[in-house]
Amino acid sequence: MPPPLIQLKDIALTFGGTPLLSGVELSVSASERVCLIGRNGSGKSTLLKIAAGLVEPDSGSRFVQPGATIRYLPQEPDFVGFATTLAYVEAGLAPGDDHYQARYVLEQLGLRGDEDPAHISGGEARRAALARVLAPSPDILLLDEPTNHLDLTTIEWLEGELGGRRSALVLISHDRRFLSNLSRSTAWLDRGQIRQIDRGFGAFEAWRDEVLAEEEREQHKLDRKIVNEEHWLRYGVSGRRKRNVKRLGNLHALRQQRRDYRGTTGNANLTAAEAEKSGRLVIEAKSITKSYGERKIVDGFSIRVQRGDRIGIVGPNGAGKTTLVNLLTGADTPDNDTLRLGANIEMATLDQHRESLDPKSTLTEALTGGRGDHVMVGGKPKHVVSYMKDFLFAQEQMRTPLEVLSGGERGRLMLARALAKPSNLLVLDEPTNDLDLETLDVLEEMLGDYEGTVILISHDRDFLDRVVTSVIAPEGNGLWIEYAGGYTDMLAQRGADLKREPVKAASDDRKEPRLAAAPSATPKRRLNFNEKHALETLPKTIEKLQAEIARQQNVLDDPDLYVRDRKKFDQASAAIATAQEELAAAEDRWLELEVLREEIEQA
Repeated sequence: MPPPLIQLKDIALTFGGTPLLSGVELSVSASERVCLIGRNGSGKSTLLKIAAGLVEPDSGSRFVQPGATIRYLPQEPDFVGFATTLAYVEAGLAPGDDHYQARYVLEQLGLRGDEDPAHISGGEARRAALARVLAPSPDILLLDEPTNHLDLTTIEWLEGELGGRRSALVLISHDRRFLSNLSRSTAWLDRGQIRQIDRGFGAFEAWRDEVLAEEEREQHKLDRKIVNEEHWLRYGVSGRRKRNVKRLGNLHALRQQRRDYRGTTGNANLTAAEAEKSGRLVIEAKSITKSYGERKIVDGFSIRVQRGDRIGIVGPNGAGKTTLVNLLTGADTPDNDTLRLGANIEMATLDQHRESLDPKSTLTEALTGGRGDHVMVGGKPKHVVSYMKDFLFAQEQMRTPLEVLSGGERGRLMLARALAKPSNLLVLDEPTNDLDLETLDVLEEMLGDYEGTVILISHDRDFLDRVVTSVIAPEGNGLWIEYAGGYTDMLAQRGADLKREPVKAASDDRKEPRLAAAPSATPKRRLNFNEKHALETLPKTIEKLQAEIARQQNVLDDPDLYVRDRKKFDQASAAIATAQEELAAAEDRWLELEVLREEIEQA
């Protein structure tokens, strides 16, 4: 194994009475890709902050290889003091880093660079934060929920970008597909300790289930052993005092072991309060259209939604997914009134905008509406503590202000509010945000058992494949098409991935988008920003690599080197091979771009 770039040993940290981390060890070597898995509240984000050097543990050590560069992506980036997103990204560059990369990565993530961080959406904030950590090309990337608030096109771009980099990765994410495609080893943080396997996330869930099953068997054996020893204590004590004292001490040790055991966190009990059945036909739309100014959001979309359908809506941010849902559910009126809702529709909605919650209100007030200590679930009162436990909240959290809840806890709260209302039509906007894998499993099972109809917006590809029966995707210019099956089926039928709208120029009015005039001819191909920069910098790179090859060759020219210093000989041989490989790639790229430049100039 290569030496670690970063290593944590015997990390311990306690918040309150229960240890959050206890003797945790984590080691990451060059180019290694680790996914960090654990329940909400298990300490994953805290451990990542310790690895980044932002939180000091109670005990333990942190080692970072001298010269190794680390970049950490927090869940909630701090934009204070930055006038633009470009300034924020450039502040993350080291003195020797290439400033061109800041603009390039922002462009790839769909930002212009002149956005005011005080007035950007959650998705734009996440993309700016990603650009800040990606632009320097660090040795180690510590990414905490990198896909949160990102649309599918950006998630798939990020997946490809990280897959092509040499940086070591430590990933925290609830996106199964993202983890499966990127991880090569898995670190499971469970009840304060880490277990690790040298396999990616695809092998994790089966391995976890085996570990928990074995643990359950061991606890059962322990319980039986305690019962047997207690039976001996009552009926089998003999006159041999020394032997009896030792056996009694063993019994006390067994009981203490049982008391110290921390069981796994239970799963949420997600149940939707169902109303009476709706009519067979739930929604019928015929060529509905919706425009804002000159921009068409929906143009001639038709669909028949039957009771029991599970429909997923996907697309880039800004494509009009929420508008389409509002049109289909009657919350918004189409420009041409050709929408019909079925009989006996009872709708419950999960809104992704959690800002609607008063951060100063308590968990109890948010669930009861500030009225008493009972929640109306399916039209019947249920004590708030009992309902809280269904969603994995402890009784001690009754008076907890919402502003201190974690992202996962806020996600469960929004689900609890939505599912309490009797419904036969569930409309869910990003229901998977911040939920841990176990709660996602329960949510999938609940939606599978739900007898009503489901319409959901999601960027979670695995969740869509597991839940929906059809997918509606945008094709551009207000055109939307329904595809049978899940997300993977949709891609197979389309034959192409979803595409993001091109980044607008800085001078464009972002609030009032306008359609550009049709060009009179096909626009001339130009070198993009990255190609121009590569043409300018590659010659210097080639010179440096040639100099490095010459330097290493001088070392190898020593005829006695192999016998005298085998290690130095091997290092020089490896260095010259690497430099030659990089030189060949740089020369090929420069030649390709030079030919392209000449073709453009002659066109």
